[in-house]
Amino acid sequence: MNDLGAQLRHARTEAGVTLASIAARTCYSASHLSNVEAGRRTATPDIVLAYARALGDPDVKRRHLLKAATIGPIAANELIRSGFTAALTGERDSEDRWQDRVDQYGRHYMEIGADNLQARLAGDLVVLQQQLGSPSMWATAARALTTYGKTTKDPTEAIGWYDTARTAADRADDLAVRVWVRGRAAIALAYEGAALSVAERYADEALALSDRPSLGRLQALMARAHVAAGRGDVGGAVTADEDARRVFDQTASPDGEISDAAVPAWRMATFRSMLYARLGMVAPGEQAQTDADRLRPASLTRFATHIELHRALMMTKSGDRSGGLAYARRAWSTLPADRRSQTLGLVLQEVERAARTSS
Repeated sequence: MNDLGAQLRHARTEAGVTLASIAARTCYSASHLSNVEAGRRTATPDIVLAYARALGDPDVKRRHLLKAATIGPIAANELIRSGFTAALTGERDSEDRWQDRVDQYGRHYMEIGADNLQARLAGDLVVLQQQLGSPSMWATAARALTTYGKTTKDPTEAIGWYDTARTAADRADDLAVRVWVRGRAAIALAYEGAALSVAERYADEALALSDRPSLGRLQALMARAHVAAGRGDVGGAVTADEDARRVFDQTASPDGEISDAAVPAWRMATFRSMLYARLGMVAPGEQAQTDADRLRPASLTRFATHIELHRALMMTKSGDRSGGLAYARRAWSTLPADRRSQTLGLVLQEVERAARTSS
C-alpha cells in the first residue's frame, strides 16, 4: 500500500490499537484520524509519530512507516532515538527550561537557516510531546509548533502545523498564547501571499478572542492588511495598517529584541514595506524600507534580503519589469542557500509574477 493513511490504518488494526488510543496521544480527534486513514486528511508527521509510539516495539514495519514521514532533513531513526532515550531515562526538563528552550528557538529562527532550525526543533518536539501534562506545557508546545510551521517547505504543510498549534494553544487555555499563535500564523501566510482565506480566518479568530492590545492582535491586523492588499482592496489594506500601527504604539517590542515572538520597530517596518510594495504605493513603501534598513540589527542578513525583494517588487509595479526581476534575482542569489526560507522564495515568486503581468 503506497498511501500513507492506508499504511497507518493497516499498522493500527494489525497491532489491535484503537483510534481513540491514538487520538489520546495527539491534538486530533478520532474522527480526524479516521479521515487521515481514509486519505481525506493529510497524514502529518506528528500524527505518524503518534501512531509509531502507540504501536509497540519498533519492528520493521514501524520503521518503514516512520521513514515514509521523515520530517525535513531529520532521519527517522534519529527521531526514534531522541524520543525513546527521553522515555527510557525518565528525565523531564522543568517547564521553565522548556519555555527557555522555545524562546531560544524564536531567537534562532531570526538568525539561522530554516533547515538547521527544523532539524533541532523536530527532535525536541518528539520529546516535548511526551511531557504535555499541564496547561503551561501545552502553551509552550503551541509556540514551538508555530515556529516549526515557519520552517516547512510549502504553505499547505505550514497550515497543518499552524492548525496543530492552534489546538495546542486552546488546550492550554492561555488567552495570550491563543491570540499570538493565530496572529503569527495569519501574518506568516498573508505576508507570503499564500492561502489568503486561511490567513483571514486565523486573523479573525485572533481578533475575536480579545480586543486587548497585544503582539498577537498586532500581527492579526497586519495580516488583514496584507489579505486586503492581495485582493486589490487598497482602502481596506490602508485602514488595517493604521489600526495595526495604533496597536504597535502600545505593544512594540524593544528595538534590540531578536525573536520570532517579538515585533520591534524594524520588523513592523518590514511588514509595512511588503504591504506597500504589494500595493504599489511608492512613498510609504520607500519610507518603510528606509526605516527597516536603518533599525534592523546587522546580524539579520535574511531580513535585509526581504527588503531588497520588496524594492524589486516596487520596481516591477512601477513598470520596470526586467530591472525589477533582475534586482530580485541578484538579491536572492547573494543570500547563502542555507539562510533562505520558504517566505523569501514566495516573495521572489511574487516578484516574478508581477514582472510577467505589469504593464
